[in-house]
Amino acid sequence: MNSNHSVYAVDHIGFAVSSLEEAIRFWTIGLGFTLERQSEMGGPFILDVTGTADPKVRTAIVKGPDGSRVELLEYSQGARHGVTPPTASAIGSAHLALSVQDMHAVLARIEQAGWQARGTPQPIPAGPRKGTLVVYVTGPDNITLELMQAAE
Repeated sequence: MNSNHSVYAVDHIGFAVSSLEEAIRFWTIGLGFTLERQSEMGGPFILDVTGTADPKVRTAIVKGPDGSRVELLEYSQGARHGVTPPTASAIGSAHLALSVQDMHAVLARIEQAGWQARGTPQPIPAGPRKGTLVVYVTGPDNITLELMQAAE
């Protein structure tokens, strides 16, 4: 259904992080994204857009090889608001799935950046993606990514 009243694209996904510098390092060095831009915002704009009364937020946009964008947000008062539950089954938990060419090479790089696999890479047993190797990984801010390597 095409209409001016429907979503036509996903613009980006955003993650609140405890350290913008560490997050940028992970996404660029660990995953091969490129840093597109950084900025700082605050005041009424942040409250009006997010509903969060935080005086300052530092942001970075990193861009994936396919052009997809991830926004990293370091709120000045973020830590006092708590963290996402560290389990994939918690209501409201989310993950971003990333396609990789070499699962084990990516796992080795991200482990050096402080991220770890929650399990072991497993092939999808049935369906249209049968044989695709998948595993969830989690970082210091309890952000969950799913790594997916297409079946050969």
